[in-house]
Amino acid sequence: MTDMDAETSTHTEPAVDEEVPLFSNLDLFLFSLIVGLVIYWFMSRKKPEHIPEFKKLDTPAPTTRETSFIEKMKKTGKNIIVFYGSQTGTGEEFSNRLSKDAQRYGMKGMAADPEEYEMGELARLSEIKNSLAIFCMATYGEGDPTDNAQDFYDWLQENDDEDLSGLNYTVFALGNKTYEHYNAMGKYVDKRLEELGAKRIFDLGLGDDDGNLEEDFVSWREQFWPAVCEHFGVEALGDESSIRQYELKEHTDLNMNKVYTGEIGRLKSFEVQKPPFDSKNPFLAPVTVNRRLNKGGDRHLMHLELDITGSKIRYESGDHVAVFPTNDSTLVNKLGQILGVDLDVVISLNNLDEESNKKHPFPCPTTYRTALTHYLDITHPPRTNVLYELAQYASDPKDQENMRKMASSSPEGKALYQSWVLGASRNILAILEDMPSLRPPVDHLCELLPRLQARYYSIASSSKVHPNSIHICAVVVEYETATGRINKGVATNWLKNKLVTDNGHKSTVPMYIRKSQFRLPFKTTNPVIMIGPGTGIAPFMGFIQERGWLKQQGKEVGETVMFFGCRHKNEDYIYQEELEEAEKNGVLTQLNVAFSRDQEQKVYVQHLMKKNKEDIWKLIHSDNAHIYVCGDAKNMAKDVQTALHEIGEELGGMTRTQATDYIKKLMTKGRYSQDVWS
Repeated sequence: MTDMDAETSTHTEPAVDEEVPLFSNLDLFLFSLIVGLVIYWFMSRKKPEHIPEFKKLDTPAPTTRETSFIEKMKKTGKNIIVFYGSQTGTGEEFSNRLSKDAQRYGMKGMAADPEEYEMGELARLSEIKNSLAIFCMATYGEGDPTDNAQDFYDWLQENDDEDLSGLNYTVFALGNKTYEHYNAMGKYVDKRLEELGAKRIFDLGLGDDDGNLEEDFVSWREQFWPAVCEHFGVEALGDESSIRQYELKEHTDLNMNKVYTGEIGRLKSFEVQKPPFDSKNPFLAPVTVNRRLNKGGDRHLMHLELDITGSKIRYESGDHVAVFPTNDSTLVNKLGQILGVDLDVVISLNNLDEESNKKHPFPCPTTYRTALTHYLDITHPPRTNVLYELAQYASDPKDQENMRKMASSSPEGKALYQSWVLGASRNILAILEDMPSLRPPVDHLCELLPRLQARYYSIASSSKVHPNSIHICAVVVEYETATGRINKGVATNWLKNKLVTDNGHKSTVPMYIRKSQFRLPFKTTNPVIMIGPGTGIAPFMGFIQERGWLKQQGKEVGETVMFFGCRHKNEDYIYQEELEEAEKNGVLTQLNVAFSRDQEQKVYVQHLMKKNKEDIWKLIHSDNAHIYVCGDAKNMAKDVQTALHEIGEELGGMTRTQATDYIKKLMTKGRYSQDVWS
């Protein structure tokens, strides 16, 4: 305040000196009156101008134009639209491939995110000659739509009187057979569009990620296009050449403040953080704890804690935290060396279709180094379309032939792709190393590689106990491939190296929260049965913390039963102290731990469930217990379900069919929840 006063006095003192000789009281009065009138006139003049300006900004016309895919298709001469429901990017990738294919068949396609468009316009697609809507729909979680397809799903459910009789459509579904609701979203869209009068012009495609999703897609696609040609009476152009979607622009004198350095959405969003935080605007959470959980063994199980203080981020027990990892700099440098490229050149890849909503394949302008580190997936084995497009750059005709063969649907080609690429876990670097004649331009490679996706982890804490902290429990992925290379999981190795302080700086993790249906019962008196071996224990650490907190609040809490499994008691019994403390305090009413390899005969969680069958049956059948399963979908989740079927048969006097239906009903009622992965 002292500075303010001093400043005021220096301004007012000279004014007082000048006022006395020059102005009388009347002058001052008139002067004040004139100034007042001028201000009044100025203010009243601005007001009416401001209102129409505001209204003009508020007009919905531009929004209508932006959300109309029909107008966009008419304007750009497109007749095929490929909508995608995608959580990990594969559905979007497939839709881009199909829209690109259209050109080879004398048609014009566009890939579209249903979240960006008014889906009620599907009824108008018949206004465009030879038009077709393709839907690449992934299923997420327990048969749910992906985030970007949620509104479309709601629209399909709510609009019974919609007439889609002029709509030609087909659906390719992406799913995983190990999950209970295999391809539920794709099947629903296919069935629902038919119910609303649309015409299916080719059979529903079912892609199984537990088998070979790429092979399923290629086989479906190779039958699909001839059927489209026949339906519309068009002939394939026979143009098998590569079709570029983006053109390269190198920047030589660009201000580096305008260059993306790893941000997902807004430029400089990592320097100036603004809520709300989501998939396009992640929060940089400082790492406050990073410790190894297991006491021995050759694996590395870790516990991390992320600080969300001041972020306004809220989460519930059972939610997922999504983190954006970065690729290993060693792999990025090797790619630069093998392709003989300066990784620090600033570039933009600009869409050749100027009307496209997607101007660039990743945030541009940026450097090749940033693109290969933050934006592109360089560690997964590339899909067949990438091999097909890159084949033209192989100088050895034999390499060219093999790459094109692997991209075909011939039995020989499928087998070669399965063994040489998938079986050997060859990523793009390994392919370039093992195929010295293949040296593609780095910009085309960057166009073709899929986006590096966020990784989801079940949160291992309760916001009631840790409102400003999110806990992650994960196992570091590292394995030797058939070619003798060591492959490392992108996210887990990146997280492992997130030291609390790195060269005096706090390590941070770009993250956001994904809501889940994996929730404790609303009534605290309901018993809960938690089954989670290995890192599947993660969400249950949050549940246990929350049940403990409820007890401290004086609430009546139902029985809390835990079935946990690990290999050896002395090696990987993670969170042992916390679990035993919870049992001692009565938060856990039962703690059952299976050590699978501490004896000759392997013992798993399902075996302990059978041992406790009377307790389990009473809790489920008489006490309204909720069952939660977290971990491996392929074996554990199925074995747990089988154990429950057998308990139902034995103690409920049911047939196997009745027991299966009984468990299914529990799922429908929300009393049997799974958070599983394969």
